Amino acid sequence: MAIASAEVLVTSPGRNFVTLRLTTEDGVTGLGDATLNGRELAAASYLRDHVAPLLTGRDEARIEDTWQYLYRGAYWRRGPVTMAAIAAVDMALWDIKAKTAGMPLYQLLGGRSRRGCLAYGHASGSSIDTLFASIREHLEAGYQAIRVQTGVPGLGQVYGVATDQKPGERYDYEPARRQALPAQESWDTRAYLRHVPTVFEAVRAEFGPEIPLLHDGHHRMTPNEAATLGKSLEPYDLFWLEDCTPAENQEALRRVRAQTTTPLAIGEVFNSVFDYQTLITEQLIDYVRSAVTHAGGITALRKLLDFAAIYQIKSGFHGPTDISPVGQAAHLHLGVALHNFGIQEYMKHSADTLEVFRTSYTFTDGLLDPGETPGLGVEYDDDAAGSFAYEPAYLPVNRRLDGTVHDW
Repeated sequence: MAIASAEVLVTSPGRNFVTLRLTTEDGVTGLGDATLNGRELAAASYLRDHVAPLLTGRDEARIEDTWQYLYRGAYWRRGPVTMAAIAAVDMALWDIKAKTAGMPLYQLLGGRSRRGCLAYGHASGSSIDTLFASIREHLEAGYQAIRVQTGVPGLGQVYGVATDQKPGERYDYEPARRQALPAQESWDTRAYLRHVPTVFEAVRAEFGPEIPLLHDGHHRMTPNEAATLGKSLEPYDLFWLEDCTPAENQEALRRVRAQTTTPLAIGEVFNSVFDYQTLITEQLIDYVRSAVTHAGGITALRKLLDFAAIYQIKSGFHGPTDISPVGQAAHLHLGVALHNFGIQEYMKHSADTLEVFRTSYTFTDGLLDPGETPGLGVEYDDDAAGSFAYEPAYLPVNRRLDGTVHDW
């Protein structure tokens, strides 16, 4: 067989998604996710204008060769747009290969290492009371691990905190807003550092020591501030502290690691193994946070986790709703197969999204399972997708109280 067509599909069922669909000469289709939150059309154009014309006629079975062809052949390597496009091609080719074999993809990755993938959900609240209500909602929904985010007194809307939901409502935190310009949020690191330990003290007092608790600093601290927070959270036994400081300066994590034993997770904005080289070889982190969608696909992410495994570092793939169900399915096939799986982020997609992307993965008793459907186990409904037109949406911009632009 060979690739007969490459279609770039953009739809917006509640949020924007970019999907690549490859079809072979024998009519087998494969899907890949190239969604880049807030910059979706850049990834779509890269795929449509520069990658799709190179794919027609290529042998769909040569996954590694195609990956290298797109990565090395472009000369301009890496970057989120390039790597999202390569990821979409890679996922679609693995989907085709597994469908042709008549197997769920994880079987081609070595088979199961576990029954399912432990998932964590996002609980948040503007106050302790509303946070507690959100945690209870997630526990009742079956989550066994919980990310805890809370409002900071005096700051208004901050990252990770959804509108306080009423009992029974779907938790829905989507920071990318459909408006002409990005929203602006305010930030005060000192207020945050004072407040967060009191939140975790209250959560442990209310819910006990057993629940794995996670927290996301979202790149907003200096290395010294991150070390201070990690140290102050040690009594509350976090599963991890995520993105405590911008990690483009990989050596900065030496300072954090030297000062705290709180486990560290890094990398949702990374798109290459080179972003992790120092972090992994010096064992400065505990969990790799890259998404299959943004780091070059299944081929690249599997190699990255094999590298991390040498240093006892585990996976923690980025998985909120800016990863489409196609990308999430790829995470789950990798997750059940990888020996060094750690945990999987999981926010349930909206009903509209799941109308466009028909999935076979399941969530039961805190575990995600990719299912037994051949391939990735996701089908794309063109009719449903056609009713959701693209709408521009931007992630917020963050400013300190003095007006200086800060990391969001």
